Amino acid sequence: MLVNMNKVLFPAKQNHYAVGLFNAVNLELARGIIRAAEASRSPVIMGTAEVLLPFGPLEEVSYFLLPMAKKANVPVVIHLDHGLNYDTCVKALELGFTSIMYDCSTDSYEENVRKVKEMAEIAHSYGATIEGELGHVGDNEGSAEGSSYVNDPSKYFTDPKMAKDYVEKTGVDALAIAVGNAHGAYKLPPRLDFERIRTIAQTVKVPLVLHGGSGLTDTDFKRAIQEGISKVNIFTDINVAAAKAEMSHYSGKKQGITDLIPAAVDAVEQECLKKMRLFGCEGRGSL
Repeated sequence: MLVNMNKVLFPAKQNHYAVGLFNAVNLELARGIIRAAEASRSPVIMGTAEVLLPFGPLEEVSYFLLPMAKKANVPVVIHLDHGLNYDTCVKALELGFTSIMYDCSTDSYEENVRKVKEMAEIAHSYGATIEGELGHVGDNEGSAEGSSYVNDPSKYFTDPKMAKDYVEKTGVDALAIAVGNAHGAYKLPPRLDFERIRTIAQTVKVPLVLHGGSGLTDTDFKRAIQEGISKVNIFTDINVAAAKAEMSHYSGKKQGITDLIPAAVDAVEQECLKKMRLFGCEGRGSL
């Protein structure tokens, strides 16, 4: 069943579990995600991100994401993650995505508020939900930003008082926070600020989102969810699992892509199942 984020995240917030967002740039990833959600009776958020559009254009991924969500026997949110441009966010809404994230976290606070408030009004007019980001979730990769983030992540952390003001002024339905998490594969073990998570969760009324989930330990996840995280974003783990499965099944003996697809789908399903059980959302997706 196709739903927006409020349908799955507010029950998660109230009952102290989390729902996973798994990005799907192709049909194999999407099939694995949906199979895991249905097998575990878990609500799920599935989608793509603006930085992933070169690998699966927005309109093209909508051709399979939306019908699969409508057909599923568990609640499925179709979400644009890290929308960086106004036009991309609006296009996702026009295509039927039920949720968007408008990432203005690198703008000034005032500009972040102004732009996200405007987009929230648009998203709500479509019956969709919107996620904003305050603070900045950095990049573990070898960019200048990545180096800066790894060297001193605390300067990007979300301020709890500012979070309350931001949520009230923008009207967002969920808030992504920076608490020591980062995108991509972690080069060093991350140290999440669990006390900050707890404080923000007690300060704002909307569900909190943890980006950069791939690579965190099971203990990190459980503690973050216990302290107030309701949505966890995962891509690297399922992306790598699919690639490893295809490589391990390729012998080079006149094999084609059709010989590798089942392994990729199975690997994604198993990785998603592990995360869904860890997040505590297994069995929470009954319609």
